[in-house]
Parts: sequence; C-alpha cells; structure tokens
Amino acid sequence: MEGALTATVRWTEKLHLEGKAPFDHTIPLDFDPPLGDGNGLRPMELVLISLAGCSGQTVVSLLQKMRQDVRAFTVEAVGTKVDDHPKVFSAIHLVFKVAGVGLDPAAVDKAVRYSEEKYCPVWAMMKQAVKVSSEVVLESA
Repeated sequence: MEGALTATVRWTEKLHLEGKAPFDHTIPLDFDPPLGDGNGLRPMELVLISLAGCSGQTVVSLLQKMRQDVRAFTVEAVGTKVDDHPKVFSAIHLVFKVAGVGLDPAAVDKAVRYSEEKYCPVWAMMKQAVKVSSEVVLESA
C-alpha cells in the first residue's frame, strides 16, 4: 500500500512496552504503579503528543513560508477523558504559544486554521471522533 506507515510495539515487562518506527527511534510506554513502573509515556499521552506535534510542525512550516520571525513555539494539548471505560477523550484543547519579532496575528491564526482544515492528518482524524478546539497566544520574544 502506497504511503503506508509501520510501527512496532514490543512488550518488555509488567505493562512496559517499547514502541519503534522505521527510523530506529524508540519510545518507552508504561503505566502507573502498581501495574507498571511509570517509566514511559501512556498511550493516551502519545495521542495528545501526536496531535500537538503534527499541528505544531504544520504551523511552524506555514509561518516560515509566510516569513514570520518565530523565535519560540509550543503547543499544549489538554485532553478531557470520560469517566467510564474505555476512557476516551471527550474533548481536546490546543494552545498554540508563538513568540517572535513583528508577528502578524492574522498570519498566525491563518497557519493554525490551515493546520486544522487542510494539512495536519492527525487533526483531521481526531476531529472526526472528538471535539478539538484551539487558541493562539502571542508572546513577546
């Protein structure tokens, strides 16, 4: 299948797993004690990181193409989970914090909007299953 991605997860002990992708990077996954040792990320945290990472890469790329002088950038993803199993996210809120020199607020808003509507495949998938909201915070460099 063209465009297929692969990932492998290998169990090591307790509920500790090791995730690996083709570039040989590994990610430790674990669960809180007593089931695990807390020595890795939880899978739901990885979902948030995937969304924040995908949208963040898209926004930074677009801002660079728009010749915005970005000096610092973070995306905070906050997921609210339901109480019953499976404890899926009922909502996710993204906060894009952008600092730079002479940033055009309209350009930053446009980059975030394009990330949501057109370029970030993780956001496109997630918003089909959960309400994803976002906000932009401009900070001084």
